[in-house]
Amino acid sequence: MNDFEMQSAPPAVGAPPLEPHGQRRLWAYVYTFIFAALILFVSLAGADRQVPLARRGRGVFYAVTIASELVLLLLAWLGIRFSGTRLREIIGGKWRVVEDFLLDLALGCGFAIFLLIVVASLGYALGLNRHPDQGKQVILAVAPKTGEELALFLFLSMTAGVVEEIVFRGFLQTQFGKLFRNVWIGMFVSAILFGLSHAYEGKPRMFIIFILGAMFGTVTILRKSLRVGMIAHALFDGIVGALAMFAIKSGALK
Repeated sequence: MNDFEMQSAPPAVGAPPLEPHGQRRLWAYVYTFIFAALILFVSLAGADRQVPLARRGRGVFYAVTIASELVLLLLAWLGIRFSGTRLREIIGGKWRVVEDFLLDLALGCGFAIFLLIVVASLGYALGLNRHPDQGKQVILAVAPKTGEELALFLFLSMTAGVVEEIVFRGFLQTQFGKLFRNVWIGMFVSAILFGLSHAYEGKPRMFIIFILGAMFGTVTILRKSLRVGMIAHALFDGIVGALAMFAIKSGALK
């Protein structure tokens, strides 16, 4: 046996360094956790401030909420870029033909109606129509009271429909799905975060919103696109706001 064969390889010290792609993916996950923690902190810390702020002026409240949504969109966009993906890919690309647009529009409208039925059923099952709760006080304070406020609220609904689908389904659901290597676990985690982010509405409504988050996430997985969820989300929020306005005016909600 020669000297070369008798020599042994030097012992490895520590773990091998990550490749640039692996480092980028690691930091993308770190950013995802920080972003999720930030959403929860802001939501829980501001849970008791929603009603007082809305009572000072609903127009101002809507404007502040829209600005907050845009900040979330920017942070989510940075996370999406950081993960090596483009926002267009997350949304689902462009509509290739008019028929694709009409199909998504029809599915979004139908899904919004289904969401209204689910929410009404869950609310009835949880007794929200019989017992006043924290969420009802939020609705009374936040719901539009005039035509001008309704117009601004509808704009807020469209903004929230687009932004929250990008944030929760497009970014968080995708990232947690990659982390756990299972899109359904990613959907479940994202739905939990979606529910907790609405802590200001009280525990029963947080549970309902968790269910909504799971439904939005499921549609995103099945359609491989955010478009149907965006349309349904915006329509759902807008219809709920309009119904709340008319219910308050008629005395049915007080």
